[in-house]
This record gives sequence, structure tokens and C-alpha cells, in this order.
Amino acid sequence: MHSKKLLTTPALTTEKSLKTLVENRSVYSLDNCELNIFETYKEAQLVPLKFNDLVVTSMLRGKKVMHLFDDPEFEYLPGETVIVPSNVEMRIDFPEASTHNPTQCLALAIDHDKISSTLNFLNERYPKDGKNIWKLDHENYFFYNNTELATSINKLIKECMSTSVTKDALVDLSLQELLVRIVQSQTIQGLNSPKTLQTGGDNESAMHVIAEYIKNNITQNLSLKDLSEKACMSTTSFYRYFKRELGMTPLEFILNEKIKQAKQLLKHPGIQVNEVCFQSGFEDCNYFIRLFKKHEGITPKQYQQLYIN
Repeated sequence: MHSKKLLTTPALTTEKSLKTLVENRSVYSLDNCELNIFETYKEAQLVPLKFNDLVVTSMLRGKKVMHLFDDPEFEYLPGETVIVPSNVEMRIDFPEASTHNPTQCLALAIDHDKISSTLNFLNERYPKDGKNIWKLDHENYFFYNNTELATSINKLIKECMSTSVTKDALVDLSLQELLVRIVQSQTIQGLNSPKTLQTGGDNESAMHVIAEYIKNNITQNLSLKDLSEKACMSTTSFYRYFKRELGMTPLEFILNEKIKQAKQLLKHPGIQVNEVCFQSGFEDCNYFIRLFKKHEGITPKQYQQLYIN
């Protein structure tokens, strides 16, 4: 089980309104983007799909298998997002789709000029450290929705589908927020990518140094003062820097890493929950259980049962 936030699912198209059972499409066109909702009601393989603009896709219901670039195929499930550059063809399998178990996926195509102007604005107003800039990472195209990203996408769906006369203005603001959340999500994903750690370069930034320090000292009592000194910043500057880069506070990141550590430990059937608690850097077992359940939706013991067979 992975920690990922599901999106609010729009109502399915009524049977009488369906034009096709494979990738039935509903379109909402705006000034700087186009929201497409695709639904599939029967099994199909290698269905092609391509957009003229960069597209942000997110699964809403069911399961797809994606064939993208020259990478191995992968399952695509609710709570997950994939971004695809313009004019790149996706090929999609629908191994389980049926009238009783349809797939539903959104595809938000965003105008190139809107993306460029937003990233330019961010680089001018909120420059990153060193040679790093605000940009979309097309190699890091698949990630799980966190709370902030899911909230941003849900807001865009609502605005795009509304009948308000001001919806284009509201959607433009939401698009800016979405792009920020995507870059932050990709940054978080990049911190956990073996590819990033092997290639050097950006992993020498303060964020990578701090992230690695946190992971290597996860059982220690890490304070904001310790981390800011490690980054050679004042505590105020470090806090702002961290929140801007990842969209979360240092404490939230530390807790997420502790939960990840706990999940790895819980895969060992013989280990006790209180052992996992302390080996993950928590001092209070009741607090650990409450936090784990809030984060994963189940208790540590229930999570462990998933791996006992």
C-alpha cells in the first residue's frame, strides 16, 4: 500500500450519452487549457492517445496499463498522476474495464505559453538556489498525488466544469498553483530516485544534502536549528526555502520519512509494532499508531498483515 491521495470523481456519463465504450471523451475547453474526461467500459489493448500540448493526466477510477516512451509498461491507478510532453503518443491497455468496472481518467492539456509564463514568473520572483530553476522534469513523469497536488487538481476540475462567467480567470490562477505543485511533487520524487543519486549534479544542492542527512539520521531528534545549520542558512530562511522547494515543512518531511521507514520494517513478519515505532524514530507508540493510521488509512498491525502469508 502506498500513501497517495485520491481525487474527487466526476459523475460517469449516462449510458444513453456514451459515444463509444473505449475512451469516451467529455471536453471542457478554456482559454489556456482543455480538460478531457475519458471513460472506458470494455477491455482494450494499445489504444493510442496524443495531445498537441503538454498534458497532465490523473486516474480517477479503475486500472490502466501505460506504454510510454521506451520505458517498461506500468500499471496506472487512482491517486497517481502522469505528465506527458506535447506530441508524445501514449498507448494504453484496459485489462479490467467493463460496464460494472469502468475506468475514468482526466487529461488536462495546458497551453505552452501558459506554462512558460508561469515558470518564468516563478524563476524571477522565487529563484531557487545555485543553478536550479523552476522547470518540469519530463524524465520524472510518474508520481503519487499528495494532499496539496490532489487539492489543486480537484479545484481545477471544479472550475473547468463550472458555468461561472469568471471561470477562465479562476482556472488561470489554479493552473499556476497546479504547476507549482507538480514541480514540488517532482522534487520530492527526485529525492527518492536512485537515478538522481547516481548521476550527481542536482543532488549536490542544499535540498539533496538535507534530505539525505534526514534519511541517514531518521532515529535522531532532528531540530529545525540542526537542519538549518547543516544547510548553512538561518532557521527562517531555511524554513522558507524548504517549504518552497517541497511544498511541505521540514517536520512534515521528517514524519513522512519516518512513516516510510516504518512501512519497510513492517514487511518483516516477526517484528513487533513497538520495535518498529522506536526503530523509526518515534518515542511514543500510541502517537506512532495514530499518525500511521492517519497517513496510511490502516493501523501498523493491519499494514503488516498485508505482507504475512
